[in-house]
Amino acid sequence: MKKITTTIIGLVLSFSFMEIKAQEEFVDPPSIDLTTIPFTQLTGGIVIVRALLDSFPDTLNFILDTGSSGISLDSTTADYLNLQPEPSDRTIKGIAGIKRVSFLYNRTLHFPGLSIDSLNFHINDYSILLAVYGVRVDGIIGYGMLSRYIVKVNYDRMRITIASNGSIRYPRGGYLLKPYMTTLVVQPIDVRDAATLRSNFLFDMGAGLCMMLTKDFVEDSFFLNKKTKAYTKEGEGLGGKIDMQLRVIKEVKIGPYRFKRVPVYVFDDEYNVTSYPYMSGILGNELLRRFNVTLNYAQGDIYLLPNTHMRDFFDYSYSGLELYYIEGLIVAGDVAKGSPAEEAGVKEGDIVIAVNRDLSQNLDRYKRELQNTLGKVQLLLKRNGEIIRTEFKVKNILK
Repeated sequence: MKKITTTIIGLVLSFSFMEIKAQEEFVDPPSIDLTTIPFTQLTGGIVIVRALLDSFPDTLNFILDTGSSGISLDSTTADYLNLQPEPSDRTIKGIAGIKRVSFLYNRTLHFPGLSIDSLNFHINDYSILLAVYGVRVDGIIGYGMLSRYIVKVNYDRMRITIASNGSIRYPRGGYLLKPYMTTLVVQPIDVRDAATLRSNFLFDMGAGLCMMLTKDFVEDSFFLNKKTKAYTKEGEGLGGKIDMQLRVIKEVKIGPYRFKRVPVYVFDDEYNVTSYPYMSGILGNELLRRFNVTLNYAQGDIYLLPNTHMRDFFDYSYSGLELYYIEGLIVAGDVAKGSPAEEAGVKEGDIVIAVNRDLSQNLDRYKRELQNTLGKVQLLLKRNGEIIRTEFKVKNILK
């Protein structure tokens, strides 16, 4: 009996020793916060940060974009700063086109409290972004900078904290995603409508919408409910504008978080941005802004912490009217056929003087007025020197 007892105790000690040894591991030094900077938001949750380039005194506006595999500067800004990009044979691809780009090598970006050197900016024309948002966009910050740090985006405080790579303890109450991370971030997402499917989507904080689905995915999977009405919509991306269909699907599930009755856009991925069937579409920042997001490329982590915007209403409005900021004027762009705006007589090229008696000429405010599905929208327009007044009721696509 004594021998048996000794043997059992020996086994317990052996197991205990093995467990202790298994807990030993090398760890990186702890991550350290390097700087915290403010940001502003545009329509759709687009994040704008301000920074200086090299020794130039001009403050520049950059969009934070996990959907960009580099870092870039607007061609007009490069001309203004008298910079001379070097030609290359590299190309970039967006939802509306493919183009060859030139580069500015070994540049430095300055934030308050932090300078980041050895950045290679590709040059692109972002005039479409000025037209869409009414704000000058000097460039886009993507993988080229984001991959060097741990980046914490807090939508409650409107602050971004840039921290060194290293071991980090994420705050309680959130969820850790382990996406496929290269120069782009690809996350499996559950979507439900006529069918429930799990598919890969581009995690794109630079997309000012909830979600985009490729036409190929929709047609191959029979995913959409055929009884749901589709509305024609114009979208903007690299290379120009594209036509899309606006619909509502029953549910989107990101990790454990469910969002119901989500507006989505169906588009023809002519330039194969999604590499379908590898990806079925794009997950945009109108959904992602409902979390405080920590990007940790070094560890392959994205940590989502629900914030105060989690239960914000989705935009179910449909006017059929796109507004653009062109040469100091707010102008009617595409007017969808059969839309409330077309029925009210609005024409492409009309100059918008006021929306609901608001004469501010603030594009963001005018776009928000067009999202109001209660009551009518009043427009004061100018066409060929003539002042025109018209009004229409914005549709609610849920009804």
